[in-house]
Amino acid sequence: MIIAELTVIPIGTKKPSVSKEIAAAIAELKRRGFKPLPTAMGTIVEAKEMKEILSAIEIAHEAVFKTGAKRAATSVRIDERRDKEGSVERKLKAVKGRMEK
Repeated sequence: MIIAELTVIPIGTKKPSVSKEIAAAIAELKRRGFKPLPTAMGTIVEAKEMKEILSAIEIAHEAVFKTGAKRAATSVRIDERRDKEGSVERKLKAVKGRMEK
């Protein structure tokens, strides 16, 4: 499983809050079959293939423009591990397990 963290920053909106634009991007990802995990600073998506991750990036980026934003800056971090199967849940469980010790 490939995990990516997307941060889409809408620019050119009429207000400093961008929650409307980010909610639209998350809704579009869900509509397209992704299971986005919003966080305070970005959104995490998982996929089996890189082309799906790249598609998710484009979907989120374009969704912000559809809200009326004049500009968008998107940052991406991708974690692809090929030696064993991984997931967001597995990574969180491993960290939480170490925190409990």
